[in-house]
This record gives sequence, C-alpha cells and structure tokens, in this order.
Amino acid sequence: MSNSVTLKKIKNEISGTVFSLPYYVARDQGYFADEGIDIEFVKRNSSDRAPDIKLIEDHHQVNSFGGKSLFEQGETTLYRACEWGQVRRTYDSSRGGQVVAKRAAIASQAIIVRPDSPYNIPQDLANVPVGVNFHHGSHYIAIQTLEGFLPKEEIKVVHIDGGGQGKRFNRFVALRDGLVDAVAVMEPWITVAEKLGYKIIAEAHYVGLEIGSPDLDAETFEAINRAIRRAVKDLQKDPFQYVKYLIDDVAEDIVQLEPSDFRRNRLRYADPAPYPEADFRRTYNWMVNWGLIEPDATFEQIVNNRVASLSIS
Repeated sequence: MSNSVTLKKIKNEISGTVFSLPYYVARDQGYFADEGIDIEFVKRNSSDRAPDIKLIEDHHQVNSFGGKSLFEQGETTLYRACEWGQVRRTYDSSRGGQVVAKRAAIASQAIIVRPDSPYNIPQDLANVPVGVNFHHGSHYIAIQTLEGFLPKEEIKVVHIDGGGQGKRFNRFVALRDGLVDAVAVMEPWITVAEKLGYKIIAEAHYVGLEIGSPDLDAETFEAINRAIRRAVKDLQKDPFQYVKYLIDDVAEDIVQLEPSDFRRNRLRYADPAPYPEADFRRTYNWMVNWGLIEPDATFEQIVNNRVASLSIS
C-alpha cells in the first residue's frame, strides 16, 4: 500500500452472497485493512419475512435494478451481478455507472423442479413458465440454457416478485408451494434443492461484472482487487470454511445445510479481470436479439475497465 495515498471508504452492495464471497473472505482475513481500505457491506432486497408472491410475465414491467437501487441513489460505490444484467443496468444508469471489471465469482444457475414433477429434461419445459428474476442471472441463464433445446416461441419465463431475497427465497418458495412448476436458482438454493430431492433439469456457469460509480478511481479499485486476489487464492484452496455465509442465507425450517452438502465445483472463483469488447459484443447482440436491450449502445458507453490486466503465471 502506498503511504502517500489516502484511499476512500467504500460502500459495497451485496446482492448475492455467492457473488460476494471473496469480499467476505478479504474482510475476515484483514486483506482490505492491509490495503488501507475501509469497506462497508450493504445488503439489498433482503428480507426474512414470508414473501407475498406475485408473477409477472412482461419483463418491461420490472426495473432492471430490481426496484429501489442503492447504487443509483448514490449510497454504494460498487455492485456486482451477472454479465447480461450489468450490461443492461449500465445502459439504464442515470448515475453514470459503468462496468469496471469481471467479478471474481463464476456462479451457476440451475433450473429445478419438484421431486414429484413429470419433467426430467429441458425439452419437457416447452411452454412451461420458468420462474426467474427479470434482468438478473436467473432470467438470462434460463433463456440461454433452454434455447439449446427449444425453439424461441416455446421458451417461457415469468418474474417472481416477493419483495425480498432473504432466508425465505421467493423463487424456491414459489416452486415448493406449487405457484410455478420450474424455477432457476443459484447457490445456496441449488444445494437446498438437491438436499430436499428436487430435480435439476439443467445447470450452467456464467461470468459476472462489477459496476462502479463515476468517482471510483483506478488506484482505489486496484487496492480492492489486490485484497480480492488474495481471497480468491484462499477460496481456490479451501472454499468450505467460508460456506457458513451461504448456509446463513437459508432459514433452518426450510432445510438445515452442512458444509459437506455443497459441491466444490460450484464454488468457482478467479482473479478479477478486464471485460473484453469481444465478450461485450457477443452478449449485447444476444440481448438485442431477445429484445432485452435497445440496439444503440457502444462498448465505450457501457465499459470503463479499471482493473489491472495481470498475466497468468
């Protein structure tokens, strides 16, 4: 850490524990403190109440930020989520947020059904509404997964709005209670589903992106990423000592998870890296094709990489 630079206090928005696990590790191990970073975690859309669930079929009726946005209100500096959603949110941002890096978490989403479901393969979901969170990873991964098996007109997704993403995760509850017959979920809810005997129809991993506010300077962000790289090494060596944070996301009356319930190959983390224009173009063109974004954005509008490009040793 340079003694000549005073780094800002950073407010970091937590939208999913599995996406932010390197940040928890870096905090717990003192890696941020080593870099002179004072980082505060702010959770969004978190509620432990039983959700009052409603289904929405048109993605135009759902804000790309998922309702009230701490980032857009200037309350947080960094916010991470799926690649597609971050491209859309950057396009919509009135604050001037831009993609500043690929995040460290390489997450997965799985399309699941109840144990007694008649559905067993992706083709069985033709014209079956799949519960997702519009403009988030579950929305995009459900479409991208199913379009390998089904024509576009037979792929149906529906937004499940329950007002919270806490210990009673609304998509899983909606599936469990029979409001929908399939949903896309991330960890720890894939592990919850497996432990309770639910069936996985399809699963895929995907990259995510960090959005930064206009006042996030490259030097401060690089100090954060030095801490994150150390945390990534810890997670690559042994992620199980940190799954306690994932376990805490699940109400015990739904299921009691143990570290041994998790599959290591779902806990994938890599060093933050720049977001290449070729990756952006591929993703953006796909989103335009599905009517999920307007066709008038440029790479320079969406992306301002502020992460060092490190060679792999």
